[in-house]
Amino acid sequence: MHDVLFQPLKLGAIEAKNRIFMAPLTRGRAADPVFVPNDLMATYYRQRASAGLILTEATGISVEGLGWPSAPGIWSDEQTEAWKATTQAVHAEGGTIILQLWHMGRLVHPYFLNGEFPVSASATKAPGHTHTPEGRKDYEPAREMTKEDIARTIGDYKRAAQNAKAAGFDGVQLHGANGYLVDQFLRDNSNFRTDEYGGSAENRTRFMREVLEAIIDVWGTDRVGIRLSPNGDSQGCDDSDPATTFSAAAKVIEELGLAFLELREPGPDGTFGQTDVPKQSPMIRDIYSGPLILNSDYDAQAAVNDIEAGLCDAVTFGRPFISNPDLPARISKGAEWAPNRDVPKSWYFPGEAGYTDYPTLEEAAAS
Repeated sequence: MHDVLFQPLKLGAIEAKNRIFMAPLTRGRAADPVFVPNDLMATYYRQRASAGLILTEATGISVEGLGWPSAPGIWSDEQTEAWKATTQAVHAEGGTIILQLWHMGRLVHPYFLNGEFPVSASATKAPGHTHTPEGRKDYEPAREMTKEDIARTIGDYKRAAQNAKAAGFDGVQLHGANGYLVDQFLRDNSNFRTDEYGGSAENRTRFMREVLEAIIDVWGTDRVGIRLSPNGDSQGCDDSDPATTFSAAAKVIEELGLAFLELREPGPDGTFGQTDVPKQSPMIRDIYSGPLILNSDYDAQAAVNDIEAGLCDAVTFGRPFISNPDLPARISKGAEWAPNRDVPKSWYFPGEAGYTDYPTLEEAAAS
């Protein structure tokens, strides 16, 4: 019934043993205040190594780019060394793991920047509030990045990519989705620049292209992917013509020959970021010829349907992997999926509860 999900898939030089991928999931278990990964995180990822491919939680490329409590970073030697426990644990279980590179842009609160304002494509302010160790705080206005800021940030991405290689990852994914920095450059309601990084859709893809080129210089095209979210508002980022904007982005990705492209496409009944915007994946599928991965609110049968229909090559599952560390085995056996408990508290609170204490199917049966 679900045989297509257990077929291997080649993504550039990356060999995925099945098409049930683990989506990036921010979990907030790194050590504060220096955002260092730890052994608990290594256990968490090891437990889920049966995924065809693990995409790590979003990982900060710099102090300037990270504004989420207890999220991990990859800019320091200490962080790089600490990530080795995770990559070694996943590899010991026969798994494959990719690091997601993250700069939050205007979504970094000044709390994390010693009172300095965050940076973005333009001088804009995200709607709503964010979470800090001192509680919820309203977002603050960002300052427009100078050419020097852009060059420096591209250098930060490259250094993070180098650190990811040193830490033993199998590749990297650029986080270009969900209203973070790359997305802030792509979309026309957050990018009002009048230089070569703004204006036309092609110009608004320039920052993404230059970041990808820097990462490719470290990894080669066959171990670099990207995540985009071409549908609707995402943390205040939106676009008046998503078909044109994301067609231009897909053309860049095709020209660069990336190993894979992941699209987050929540539906109208999605539990995260509901949207009625028409899906852009069919249009992007016509432009980008490499492996396409879809994400958001899938069950096993929906994943089978979309792969067999040729809409994608694999699916990333997010929340199901939180409470089902052995999700591929459960799908294979037609077993019930365990629900998340204490949601959303357990997603982000420190400690093992709701993180590494979910049993596998075999462990649950034995107990």
